Amino acid sequence: MPAAWASVPGPVAGPPRIHGQTGLGCIAGAVPLPSEGPGWQVVRLSRHRYWGHPALLAALRSLTAAAGAAGLPTLWIGDLGQPRGGPLPYGHASHQAGLDADIWLDLSPKPALTVAERERIEVPSLVLPDGSGVDPARWRPGHAALIRLAASLPGLDRLFVNPAIKRELCRTDAGAAWLRRVRPWRGHDSHMHIRLLCPAGQAECRDQPPVPPGDGCDASLDWWFGAEARQPAPRPPGPAPRLPAACRAVLEAR
Repeated sequence: MPAAWASVPGPVAGPPRIHGQTGLGCIAGAVPLPSEGPGWQVVRLSRHRYWGHPALLAALRSLTAAAGAAGLPTLWIGDLGQPRGGPLPYGHASHQAGLDADIWLDLSPKPALTVAERERIEVPSLVLPDGSGVDPARWRPGHAALIRLAASLPGLDRLFVNPAIKRELCRTDAGAAWLRRVRPWRGHDSHMHIRLLCPAGQAECRDQPPVPPGDGCDASLDWWFGAEARQPAPRPPGPAPRLPAACRAVLEAR
């Protein structure tokens, strides 16, 4: 099934319509993020994952403009979603409804690169090898500033970073209102992952449960550094979840 969604060459025409949720859904009327623009360059375009709801593209434009105004360099934008959303064959369990995007946490000056050159970019981890904290040789205040700008975007649901990055933000910014939306998740040591709430007018879009109250600098964060999080138990077998029925028509539309 993921291969079928990945092989679709383009979106369904018409207004945007999200069916389901970011981890089990699809989108009609997705639009492409241009491969470059004021303050951004899209990387790894060969994946064909630069599609999203117009609200997501507007959020990315707002973020890159705010980052530029704050003196931060051009941003590298990674995966958004496929032309019609749906499950991806590798790399993500989410990014299915046009509401997710990866932004690489790289503060180096970026020349204008060709599309081919952007296929080979690698960004180093900001986290120590043992996962206990950020790497002081790489972490900069600008990383926190960029995450703060993203976490303050209107319409943002949550933003994922490595638990060690969340721990560092708790050390420097505990109590900040925006920190509530910054959620720890494995991986995400060289990029952040933004996720929007369902935009207005999307009756078949389903949000996740809201993030808990508070800044998240508590025992829920400590859990990520314990044995249970480092060696998660395998999920019990069960039936595969099913996409919303409307997604079949989205996939098969001509």
